[in-house]
Amino acid sequence: MKSSFLAGIVFSGMLAITNTQAETLSSPTGPVILTVTGNITNTNKNGNAAEFDRAMLMNLEILDIKTMTPWSEGADIYRGPLLRSVMAAVGAKSGELSVTALNDYSAKVPKKDGEDYDVILALDLNGKPMSVRDKGPLFLLYPFSDLPSLNNEVIHNRSVWQIKSIKVE
Repeated sequence: MKSSFLAGIVFSGMLAITNTQAETLSSPTGPVILTVTGNITNTNKNGNAAEFDRAMLMNLEILDIKTMTPWSEGADIYRGPLLRSVMAAVGAKSGELSVTALNDYSAKVPKKDGEDYDVILALDLNGKPMSVRDKGPLFLLYPFSDLPSLNNEVIHNRSVWQIKSIKVE
C-alpha cells in the first residue's frame, strides 16, 4: 500500500543496489547524523557500519509527507528519505529494526513497515532542517493523515525522533 503525495523523488548514484553482493557506501563528508549497524551488507565504516551525513541521506529516494502528528498542531510538511531506501542502501536483510534516539530511547520497528507504508526518516520540517529541538536531526514518520489506521499507540511508539542509530536485527 503506497500513500502520501510526492513532491519529488530523487535517486542517487551513490550506490547501485542491483544484486546481493556487499558493496561499499560512499564516506560521509559532513557530520554523521545516522549510523546503521547489524545485519547489513553495504558499509563504509570498519566493514560493519554504514554512516550517513545529511547529503548522503538526501541523495536517496526522497518523499514529502503532509501530515498531522499527535505531537504537533495542524498539518506540517516533512521531507526525508524513505525508510525502505535507507534499508536498501545498506543491504538490510532482516525483519526488525532497533531505532535509537539521542537520549537512548529505543523502539523495535518491523522492516516491513517501511515496505508497506511510505515511512520516512524526516530531515526537514516545513522546508527547514529539523533541529534537535524540533525532533531532529531525524524523525521516523508514518503517513498518519493519509492512513488514519496508523494513528495508534503501537505506531506512535515506533515513531522515534532525534534518531542517532538503527540496528538491523
